[in-house]
Amino acid sequence: MNYTDYVRDPGRDCAVVAHRGIWCDAPENSLVAIEAAIRAGCNVVEIDVRRSADGGLFLLHDGTLQRMAGIDEAPEALSSARLAGITLRNRDGGESNEMTGERLPSLRQLFDLTRDRIFLHLDVKDRAIIPEVIACARDMGVAGQVDFWGSLRSSDDLAWIRETVSPHGVLFMAKSRIGAKHAKAELDLLFRLGPAICEVCFDHIEDIAALRARADPAGIALWANTLDSVAFAGFTDTAAIEDPDAIWGRLIEAGISLIQTDEPIALKSYLASRHG
Repeated sequence: MNYTDYVRDPGRDCAVVAHRGIWCDAPENSLVAIEAAIRAGCNVVEIDVRRSADGGLFLLHDGTLQRMAGIDEAPEALSSARLAGITLRNRDGGESNEMTGERLPSLRQLFDLTRDRIFLHLDVKDRAIIPEVIACARDMGVAGQVDFWGSLRSSDDLAWIRETVSPHGVLFMAKSRIGAKHAKAELDLLFRLGPAICEVCFDHIEDIAALRARADPAGIALWANTLDSVAFAGFTDTAAIEDPDAIWGRLIEAGISLIQTDEPIALKSYLASRHG
């Protein structure tokens, strides 16, 4: 099953999306963290992608290597050979986490590790390089298991997606605001594009159910983040650990069918309890 078919499967459970892998005892975005997500049975792993000075593609969130490697350089300023030799700090980096023997992975290493094992949400930090990432995925035979993400706020965004991403048949996830004053224009664009997934940004959970009434007939699955740093309306991982029914349960009941979390093992356990 490819990613699009999986997303559109009406019989599937809520998908568990592991943010930067499972990094409780491994560097975020590392091959070890990604392997841990696979072994834990996560459905999707979110990965950040950046480009080297000579065109290599590597897994890193930040604009510099300072947090994860103690090097105050942008990856875009360094060669692929230099980046491939850089070792990473554990967990989410910073001076409080020790250096490990894990090296900064390349996108090709990621694709080799995950082929036919897990779906990949690729957060490409510069959308100008998305065509290069798509080309790499196609070359390595994994285009059916990746998605690309982007905001859909203007007709220019819509045109860019249709021109740059849609012709390649890869999954695209739009990000849309719902319930706010400017939301109608964004939602109009969303339904003109009709992607398989929409990440929802909301102020009131009741707005998700209203969107679902339109999204379900259009074949659009709804995705929410419960990451503490980017969650909406208090629907955070920290709150979910305290009361999963009040956070993950309410999101699922409102119509969310993919949840990105830094607590994927806890979310998997909660989903299993709902069917127990």
